[in-house]
Parts: sequence; C-alpha cells; structure tokens
Amino acid sequence: MRFAVAASLCALLVSPLASRAEGEKPDFSVAERLLFMTPQLQSVQAPTLLRYTFSKAGSLEEGFVDSVTVGLSAKADGSCCDAKGAFLSGERKLQVPDVPAAAGNPVILYFLEHDVREMKRLTGGSENHFRKRLRMAVYQGAEVRDATMRYQGRTVKGKEIVFSPFLDDPNRPRYEKFAKKNYRFLLSAAVPGGVYGIRTQIQGEGLAAKPLLVEELLIEGAKAPAR
Repeated sequence: MRFAVAASLCALLVSPLASRAEGEKPDFSVAERLLFMTPQLQSVQAPTLLRYTFSKAGSLEEGFVDSVTVGLSAKADGSCCDAKGAFLSGERKLQVPDVPAAAGNPVILYFLEHDVREMKRLTGGSENHFRKRLRMAVYQGAEVRDATMRYQGRTVKGKEIVFSPFLDDPNRPRYEKFAKKNYRFLLSAAVPGGVYGIRTQIQGEGLAAKPLLVEELLIEGAKAPAR
C-alpha cells in the first residue's frame, strides 16, 4: 500500500511539548537536538546516495528484507543538500516527499512515519495519537548515552537514544500487546548522513518469549549515484 507522508509529522516531532508563556524561549531536550536539530548532512559531499537495509522480523507477521535510499544533490549554491528518498519497494513502498535544502537526515522522519502508519494498521489507533506519543517521549522520556558501533570494519563513536513511548499512555489498554514497544536510535558523525541505525522492538510475553516484532534500519554506506 502506498502512502503520502503527512507534512505535519516534522512539526509534531520537533516542537517541544512543554507549555510556555508567550514570548518564552523554547527549550529542547538533548534527544530532540540530536535527532531533529543536528545538521547531519553538513559534511556530505553531493551528489551522494545514502544506502540502508531495512528488515522486519518477529512472530507477529511474516518478515522481509528491503532497502531504503536517500539521494543527496547539491543545492543551487553548490552546498549540500537537496534530498530525495525511496523507502522500501513494491507494495510496501512509502511515498516520501523530496526535502529541499535538507540539513538533517530525512531518513529519521521517513522511518518514524512508516512506524506510525504500521501502528495504525496493527492497532486501529490514531496516527496523530501515535505521533504525539513519540513527540512526548523524545522530549520528556528519552535516554541518551555514549555508544560505539562497527562501520565498514572499524569502530566509531556516537550516541544512542532509547525511549518507550507507550508505557504510560492513557490509551494503553486499547493496544496492550504493543505497549512495551522500544525505540533505539544510533547516531554517529563518523558515518555518512549521521544515522547509523534505527530499531524498534516489541518483546513477547514471558522471559523466554521471542520478540513479537522487530524492525531495523541499518546503514550500508554511501556512493555517488548512477548517472
């Protein structure tokens, strides 16, 4: 099924939740700044094609492996970047918008929009509700810590951001099976585009239970796009 990415997603995720008096200076959490306010593309030399592997596994549904790409081209002034994404393929493809003058890597928002659509499909819940829960978790409940990861045979340093948006959701009884869903982001300036990987997981019931659902996006690398 093909979907158009909602234009409101970015605003819902980037805008802090806290209420403020008129004229009060906005504040942002560390997780918000890392995910949505860091110029992750500033060191990329255009044209470049960022390539990611996307996989789905778990006991809930049949799994698959697919691809995600973000094509980056130079802006009119020669700097980076205008972005054009391709998220999954065939019937799974999510139609994503071009992002002119992108500073952050849009693959984060693409992944989250896919996630919101899947949550709606699996639970019958509201997309806006799931977006708001994600926004609240990034602003209020995300844990940020130092991390190391392996990229093309070497160890690189970065940050890990972890949160569980639905544990304290008042609507949790409506989709209890999915309430323990965990989100994990790995970011590093040492990988092209700054995003090493994104993973969501819903653990099955019981200590020995296999995961109910795991979706993961991991960087493969970057190359000059085919002409």
